[in-house]
Amino acid sequence: MASNRHLGRIIALQTLYEQELRQEAHDDKLSLTEVLERNTRRYKEMLSDVTFVKQLVIGVSKHASKLDVKLQPVAPEWPIDQIARMDRIILRMGLYELENEADVPPKVVINEAVELAKAFGGDNSSRFVNGVLGTLLREREALASKPQPKPRTKAKTKAKTKAKTKAKPSPKTTDKKK
Repeated sequence: MASNRHLGRIIALQTLYEQELRQEAHDDKLSLTEVLERNTRRYKEMLSDVTFVKQLVIGVSKHASKLDVKLQPVAPEWPIDQIARMDRIILRMGLYELENEADVPPKVVINEAVELAKAFGGDNSSRFVNGVLGTLLREREALASKPQPKPRTKAKTKAKTKAKTKAKPSPKTTDKKK
C-alpha cells in the first residue's frame, strides 16, 4: 500500500501541475476531472487506491489559496508565486496531507514530499520542502501540546459574580459609621 500511495502522490502531482500550467495559459477546456481520470487510467494496473489520489487532487485544488496563506509565513523571503511551481505544488500537497490525512504519520508525509522534490524539483527543492513542512509540523505540535484554557460555564461565572458582589461593602454600611 505504501508504494501504491507513492505512485498516487506522483499522479496527483502530475495532475495538479498540468492544471496549474493550463490555468496559467487560460485554457478554457480544462477539466480537472478529465485530467485526473486520464492520469489514473495510465497506471490502472499498478494503482489500487484511486480514492486517495482523487481526494488529494481535489482537496489541494479546492484549498490551494488557504494552503498558500499557511505556507507563506514559513518562507517569508519567498513570495508564494515566486516559489518554483513544482515545489509550490509539493508543499501544498504535503500541507494538505498533514492537515487532512490522519491515517498517515506526519513524518511519512514529509518524507514523501521530500522524495517528490528530489525526483521532480530542482537541486535545492528537497531541502526547501523539508524545511518548510518540518517547520509547519513543529508549529502544529507546539500548539497541540500547549494547555488550552478551560471554557467557563455560565453557572461558574454567575457564582463568581455573586461572590464578588457579596465581598464588596455596600455604600449604606459605610454611611452608618459616620
